[in-house]
Amino acid sequence: MTQLSAPIPLVDTAVHHAPRDVRDHIALGFTKTLRFCADTFFAKRYGHRAIVLETVAAVPGMVGATINHLKCLRRMCGDNGWIRTLMEEAENERMHLMTFVEIAKPTLFERLVILGVQWVFYVAFFGLYLVSARTAHRIVGYFEEEAVISYTLYLQEIDEGRSPNVPAPEIARHYWKLADDATLRDVVLVVRADEAHHRDVNHGFADELAGLPMRTAIAPCPPHNELQPAWKQVA
Repeated sequence: MTQLSAPIPLVDTAVHHAPRDVRDHIALGFTKTLRFCADTFFAKRYGHRAIVLETVAAVPGMVGATINHLKCLRRMCGDNGWIRTLMEEAENERMHLMTFVEIAKPTLFERLVILGVQWVFYVAFFGLYLVSARTAHRIVGYFEEEAVISYTLYLQEIDEGRSPNVPAPEIARHYWKLADDATLRDVVLVVRADEAHHRDVNHGFADELAGLPMRTAIAPCPPHNELQPAWKQVA
């Protein structure tokens, strides 16, 4: 069995935020519609699904961080840690993308789909965040619930031999501090744990904006290596 340098947090795959009002129902309905489209387009090609969807998943954190940063500058106030949390979420989702690009090489058509979807989603999510940050975070929370489900199904495909359990890419072994003999299964486990963490954090942000008590049960995320910029790297 593969030995990891750090234990992977357990994930409660049954966590679901029950909609409380119209905005929550809209957020859930929008998410389920996108889930139907993804299931129809990708079927069980989970590696390729991950590539396209992670390009979308990396957008909300950057949008939220940008808007909160500008708001704090205007109001000359603190952010309660939101900006750093959202920036780390965006970077984490980008690392998911870079990992799955190594595992499932995207086709030219998928790259074109990414270009179109990213611009449409960025503009739409930016506008939504300005109108209702609460709804925006709730949508992300539901997105991440679906991501946990998708990666759980991906694990099942690997365990049942329908998807090859290839060696983990070097970028994944470094970022998640995985052992040298780590495999795709290990990668999917840590990615799923990341998504569970984002799920709870974004539902928590939405609850706070709705004036509800903050969540105390936040799924832990796996340990990550800090990414060093090129000018800090030793040749």
